[in-house]
Amino acid sequence: MQAASGTKGGSSGSPVIDCQGRAVALNAGSKSSSASAFFLPLERVVRAVTLIQKSWSSFGSKPDSIAIPRGTLQVTFVHKGFDETRRLGLQNETEKMVRLVSHSGETGMLVVESVVPGCPAHKHLEPGDVLVCVKGEVITQFLTLETLLDDNVNDDIDLQIERGGAPLTMKLKVQDLHSITPNYFLEVSGAVIHPLSYQQVLLPSISLLFVINIKWYLVGDTGYFLSRAGVPRHAIIKKLAGEETSKIDDFISVLSKLCRGARVPLEYVSHVDRHRNKSVLITIDRHEWYAPPQLYVCDDSIGLWVARPAIPADSTIFSSTIDWGRLGTAPMETPVIGERQLEADHQNNSENWEDRCNRMQTDDENNADDSISRYGSFGDKKRQQIEEDSIVEGRVFSNGALDDFKDQNLEHQPNSENTEVLHHQVAIRTNASIAEQVIEPALVMFEVHVPPSCMIDGVHSQHFLGTGVVVHHSETMGLAAVDKNTVAVSVSDVMLSFAAYPMEIPGEVVFLHPVHNYALVAYDPSALGIGASSVRAAELLPEPALQRGDSVYLVGLSRSLQATSRKSIVTNPCAALNIGSADCPRYRATNMEVIELDTDFGSTFSGVLTNEHGMVQALWASFSTQLKYGCNSLEDHQFVRGIPIYAIGQVLQKIVQQAPGPLLLINGVKRPMPSLRILEVELFPTLLSKARNFGLSDRWVQALAKKDPIRRQVLRVKGSLAGSKAEGLLEQGDMILAINKEPITCFLDIENACRELDKSDNNAGELKMTILCQGQEREIVVRTDIRDGSGTTRMVNWCGCVIQDPHSAVRALGFLPEEGHGVYVARRCHGSPVHRYGLYALQWIVEVNGKPTPDFEAFLEVVKSLEHGEFVRVRTVHLNGKPHVLTLKQDLHYWPTWELKFDPETSMWRRKVIKALSDSQISGLNTPFKL
Repeated sequence: MQAASGTKGGSSGSPVIDCQGRAVALNAGSKSSSASAFFLPLERVVRAVTLIQKSWSSFGSKPDSIAIPRGTLQVTFVHKGFDETRRLGLQNETEKMVRLVSHSGETGMLVVESVVPGCPAHKHLEPGDVLVCVKGEVITQFLTLETLLDDNVNDDIDLQIERGGAPLTMKLKVQDLHSITPNYFLEVSGAVIHPLSYQQVLLPSISLLFVINIKWYLVGDTGYFLSRAGVPRHAIIKKLAGEETSKIDDFISVLSKLCRGARVPLEYVSHVDRHRNKSVLITIDRHEWYAPPQLYVCDDSIGLWVARPAIPADSTIFSSTIDWGRLGTAPMETPVIGERQLEADHQNNSENWEDRCNRMQTDDENNADDSISRYGSFGDKKRQQIEEDSIVEGRVFSNGALDDFKDQNLEHQPNSENTEVLHHQVAIRTNASIAEQVIEPALVMFEVHVPPSCMIDGVHSQHFLGTGVVVHHSETMGLAAVDKNTVAVSVSDVMLSFAAYPMEIPGEVVFLHPVHNYALVAYDPSALGIGASSVRAAELLPEPALQRGDSVYLVGLSRSLQATSRKSIVTNPCAALNIGSADCPRYRATNMEVIELDTDFGSTFSGVLTNEHGMVQALWASFSTQLKYGCNSLEDHQFVRGIPIYAIGQVLQKIVQQAPGPLLLINGVKRPMPSLRILEVELFPTLLSKARNFGLSDRWVQALAKKDPIRRQVLRVKGSLAGSKAEGLLEQGDMILAINKEPITCFLDIENACRELDKSDNNAGELKMTILCQGQEREIVVRTDIRDGSGTTRMVNWCGCVIQDPHSAVRALGFLPEEGHGVYVARRCHGSPVHRYGLYALQWIVEVNGKPTPDFEAFLEVVKSLEHGEFVRVRTVHLNGKPHVLTLKQDLHYWPTWELKFDPETSMWRRKVIKALSDSQISGLNTPFKL
């Protein structure tokens, strides 16, 4: 039914009333470019309701299940006018007969448009056939045909058609539509795999047996391990690990034989390009990002999808992890990796997870490209100039001290087995500079994937690429340094590809600097096999520090793992960063001085800065920021600057020398990881000439200028991190003049003062500061904080929202709720209870049912007592400090409460279900309803 009602979106399902007040249809849709609306007639709805009423009357109560018979020929018909049917060959006598027996307003007949391959009508009906009679009755309307099919399920019916003017009669069996509608699906790592449905077959001819409909676990979008490999939505799987998978049982059987971390080939067909098979390598999750594979079956008696384990608990996928050390010594064609190395077909780009505030608080349904690569273009020169001018303030660098690491890369020499490979590499790169040839064996390409279920700490994408450098390489442990715009969080899967040897192995994030923009990733050198001797650790050169006018070599890797270099001049060895807060709080580099060059390879090329001998002086790192152009909203942008290598070398030295710290299992050996003493205050430099206007005396101007005659600046407080020991002592605008009577002119001075505390007997970690506060000089004592490099190691998913402790970017806003720091809502999942009832991200949950939740333990204690279907009163506080109270209904069947926590004893992320419905509780769910 069509009418010019001009209905708008959101009114679907509303009743359509006639002039006598009777419901005659349901509003089904409208055309946005006109006032046309389309209504669904109620004849078949009335039939379904009548059958349900009869079932209730027969049982006296709600029956276990209600059958609504629906028949189908798996044939699509279209209604065409008589003029068109005549052109298709309809005989005049047949047309006269149809017009005679039909109602006076009939204008055409039903014509076959498509037939599903393999169905009962296949090879009997063809497109263009004109339907004349069914069981001796002339059929010209869809409703009449549907009624007849529904009344003859599993019976044979006689059809009379005309094909090109020739009458044909045939007998076809009416299929049960329910029997060809999937009532089960497999969920594995966020992907949903189910049999090919009738609706899918109606797409261009697909004759394969099952389809993948990838959905984001708990958010209704893309899965993880398939989207990570570039498998598009609605792909049809043909083979897994070289074995045919014509049924889901076959897929489960192959999956149960694989171990964690295994990489196997997967062959599939895309419905948009169904004539070509495509192959990719998929990686079985090494960590417990998702629940074990589960098979969901629709239980009509309770109206729910009931899950059961798809794979036995003793399968290798649960009990073992791939031995990368053994794999590295095996041939390249190892069965775990697959028969051949296959390139992922990324024709269907993965979707973007730009985790901005406004995107996190909405449906998250419309996503763009998710890959933040170092090789794309990010706008024209004008925008780039605006970006760089707004981020960096130029300053002059002063020398820093650090013990040299020398001759580390000389430990491993190439053996006879791979000498030929190395000689070939040297032969084809004789035109490269000495610096490039020396540093190339230490370069490594990072590919990082963040599971969609673990998007914490405001991370703004699921996929990152970037270049890093090997800073330590021994027989038992390898360490590579990379920027935090590539390795943003420890909850991620990291793959390393080495320029020295053609092999890709996994890595584990072992250290995320809480302030500086770099991370350290560990790998197992034995996984490289014979290639371990080809990889070398870069020789670090922290001293002498780079000065303005020094020549350096910028060396990095292209996407094809080819080293690229150019000679550049240092224009500013210590430009102070000034990166503003993003709309969704995430890591941003603060209290850092970076290196600028006169020429580089653009804003997406990362690598290292070396001298002419290939000794690393700085990490050429990528930084992330958000900028606003004109009246537009904030846009994500990145730029590259140099991080002096002493910042990395100091932490590396502690790891190699095994300085005291929390233990972490790395390659089977427990190693202490360093903790850092920091002053959790965000600072920015101000020129002495401007500081005079804020009340800085001539005496201090002269003292600071004498300490650093080139910089001639003073550090001012931008804000203290909420919850830090400096909060309330250092306020915005305060000038830090001296620590322990020593003038302070740069960030490095404060870092050195904090390090001196670790060497002294000052167990309280106190800094005696001289500050200028509101024009008055004051002496204060400020305590420092100790932070490790593990990042966020715990998260909870409750009612579909991802909850964590407030991370440093949130605390940098300078506010925590008065009730305690609370638990912070980092994300929410589409379709979840929190989405339905309006609990947005970027808030603290401070009370649940009137009980305070000042920390994780208190929150978990409260939610453990909540039952399925219970309405919960939640009090929240937004980032802007505004409180809000709402209620939501807990759903433990589809949205159980679970926790993901890092275990340093095993270096594994472990998933633990905190509260969910048991099988007996699910069986008891039988929600009554009345008609």
